[in-house]
Amino acid sequence: MHKPVTPPAPAAPPAGDPPAGRRRLPEAGLLLVTVLIVAAVALRPVLTGLLDRPAAANWATIFVAITIQAVPFLVLGVAVSATIASFLPPGAIARWLPGRPALAVPAAAVLGAALPGCECGSVPIAARLTAGGVTPAAAFAFMLSAPAINPIVLVSTAVAFPGNPEMVVARLLASLAASVGMGLLWIMLGRDDLLRAARTQRTEDGSKPAVFLATAQHDFLQAGGFLVIGAAAAAALQTLVPRSLVDSLASPGPVSLLVLGVFAVLISLCSEADAFVAAGLKQFSLTARLAFLVVGPMVDVKLFALQAGTFGPRFAWRFSLATFVVALTCAALVGWWLL
Repeated sequence: MHKPVTPPAPAAPPAGDPPAGRRRLPEAGLLLVTVLIVAAVALRPVLTGLLDRPAAANWATIFVAITIQAVPFLVLGVAVSATIASFLPPGAIARWLPGRPALAVPAAAVLGAALPGCECGSVPIAARLTAGGVTPAAAFAFMLSAPAINPIVLVSTAVAFPGNPEMVVARLLASLAASVGMGLLWIMLGRDDLLRAARTQRTEDGSKPAVFLATAQHDFLQAGGFLVIGAAAAAALQTLVPRSLVDSLASPGPVSLLVLGVFAVLISLCSEADAFVAAGLKQFSLTARLAFLVVGPMVDVKLFALQAGTFGPRFAWRFSLATFVVALTCAALVGWWLL
């Protein structure tokens, strides 16, 4: 009696091939850009008339400024992320960090000082680190510290506050403490189920340059779209919130720290430029301006959009609120001690 012949199982797709939907992502991004360009050309008369209005012109100026300021550092972050994906063995960075998460967090936070960039570039790098096996707590500590304590940011702070060199030390200590604090808080209270898998993937087939280009294209299309959304929201908030309201809240005390912390979230400045804005807010105390410098690189509107697009909105809401509280607390304590 013959045994029934079992049909062969369908061949699984190669491990390095991304899903069909993901393969279509670059084409979809290109189509979206094409549609926007065609729409802008077709609506040019309407848009020109709209920009004659002061509020609309102010929104457009702020939107373009935030985007142009952030894109070079987003490109830097994407390039580092693609380099990790294509040239480093899987899990290499995870093996370099200490095995215990409580030790990996401060090590990753200090490592952030080596990357000259802003928060826009640190998000895709953090996603790549978690995909490569780095504990999320350490990846988040790196994500928060890299835009806040790198040499370019510290030098710009020294130039912006020539008469207050203690501001550089205060910014370094408060930002490092907030980064490590958030990493340790994630170890204690973090929920990995809130993390949507970052849409980054190591492709096994093809040469390393080809993998680099494919990964960079994917990460830039993903992060760039959310950067534009965040920049548009930040420009709208800056246009709608009266400056006179901010000036009226500059009295000494915890209220002024909260005001400048919220202000930093709303205006979404790049960390390489925020010190010059803080130096101009002379109606506020040095401690309040320190809060502005510590909160801004860790929590702002465009950064929230980038985190939501990379790790998921549930994570972004909880992580951003917790980071705001921790950053503001660290700034207040270090400012009380040094300033």
